[in-house]
Amino acid sequence: MSDLIEGGCLCGAIRYRATSAPIAATLCHCKSCRLATGAPSVAWAVFRKEDFVFVSGQPKEFSSSPDVVRSFCDTCGTPLTYRRPSKANTIDVTAATLDAAGDFAPAKEIWVEEKLAWECLNDRMPHYARSSVGATPIVSP
Repeated sequence: MSDLIEGGCLCGAIRYRATSAPIAATLCHCKSCRLATGAPSVAWAVFRKEDFVFVSGQPKEFSSSPDVVRSFCDTCGTPLTYRRPSKANTIDVTAATLDAAGDFAPAKEIWVEEKLAWECLNDRMPHYARSSVGATPIVSP
């Protein structure tokens, strides 16, 4: 894996770059992420904000809930980022928008208490009822 990580939206209007490896990789099942993306779950690569930059185009931002700002391409609609202004040192990037998305597999599943009943969990990853920050993984049935 290169130190230079790039990605962008479907139409190519927005491109971004990270200059260091992600500090976390998750698969989120929360209802908010599902509605924001139209997908049953969303893979996120979390980068230090200081190592991330948009290199072409500027995404549209939307405050989806208190202390949550999501961004997307206002031309093609591709969901791009998730950030919390109260945690200004990180930015979550939709892993599927990375050019080498296959290199950034999630390491854990979060918000499984909101998972759709028909979606299966990966039994090789730890699962968390909600956020994994400071939490202990749950035992899956």
